[in-house]
Amino acid sequence: MAEQNLANHVRWVPGYHFFVIPALGLNFGWSIYRWKLAGYSLDAFISVLTAAALVLLMVYARTFALAVQNRVVRLEERMRLEKLVPEDLQPRIGEFTCDQLVAMRFACDAELPALARKVLTGNIHTGKAIKQMVENWRADYLRA
Repeated sequence: MAEQNLANHVRWVPGYHFFVIPALGLNFGWSIYRWKLAGYSLDAFISVLTAAALVLLMVYARTFALAVQNRVVRLEERMRLEKLVPEDLQPRIGEFTCDQLVAMRFACDAELPALARKVLTGNIHTGKAIKQMVENWRADYLRA
């Protein structure tokens, strides 16, 4: 496995991203096409509803998994910050947004206190900007 860094940290799951998403999208489009061909029959409409439900199921399954992952990462990073940041930053740990904490998880322990200070004092909000500031990447291979 290649060493993780900013350029390659996005996780692609081939079966999900390159099979499930296109297959369900194609099924939805095909169902709509068949509904029109069938003269908007009730049976074909049920197929469209089923295809739409499958697309929504796919979207919600991914969204829910990512939401849970972000909650866990947020908790882990708050606990990590409590151990690593100096006393003057301790009261400000609650000011970090979920997106900031999720992005800061890639900073190594030695780099985290300075990065946390930069994020708070520099008013840096985007995960991309925070990840670009990380010098010593701490890989996260256990993502959903």
